[in-house]
Order: sequence, then structure tokens, then C-alpha cells
Amino acid sequence: QVRLVESGGGLVQPGGSLRLSCAASGFTFSSYVMNWYRQAPGQERGLVASISSLGARINYADSVKGRFTISRDNAKNTVFLQMNSLKLEDTAVYYCKVVKGGVEYWGQGTQVTVSS
Repeated sequence: QVRLVESGGGLVQPGGSLRLSCAASGFTFSSYVMNWYRQAPGQERGLVASISSLGARINYADSVKGRFTISRDNAKNTVFLQMNSLKLEDTAVYYCKVVKGGVEYWGQGTQVTVSS
């Protein structure tokens, strides 16, 4: 079955960096678009970045453009989110998502807290 496991979250000061990972299993990873979402307390979950199956097409939310970089390693079935110049408003639970056969699959999320 599809399984997504995020890691790499933590507490960081404003201006700092974190690298999130999402390890995937249970499907042909290299054939699917992968997505990172985030949800802050009291807010809806929103798309942060997406990357096409071979990495040729990448999209970012306006709020993270120029600071975050999504990438993938199809040999390791892993998608990454490099987050630089972190701001207080980046505090959220970060999730990866894949849509397979019309069904959305989510990981359990990893908490990112930006605080001084």
C-alpha cells in the first residue's frame, strides 16, 4: 500500500534552514507528481510546492518562491523540500502528498517551528 513518511522538521530561528524528506513506498514513485503541503494552526492546508515525475516541472506557492526548493531522487523514492530564509509564518505541519488512481495519499506530517 502507499506509504509516505516525512522527516526533517524541527525548531529553527528566523533566517535559518531546514531540509524535509518524504520517503515513499507502495507505488512507482518515478511515475507520479509529488507535492508538499503545509497547515498552520487555525488555517487550511495549502500547497507549498510540487514537482513532476521526472522533475522537469516545478511549482511553488508565491509565499515560498526564492526561499524553498523542491527536488526528488527517484532512485531513492524520496522527495525533498529545502527551506532557507525561514520566517515565523513558515511555522506549520508539513505534509507530502501523492494522488494515485484519483485517491489522495498523505504522510503523517512533520512539524516545522520557526521561533526566536
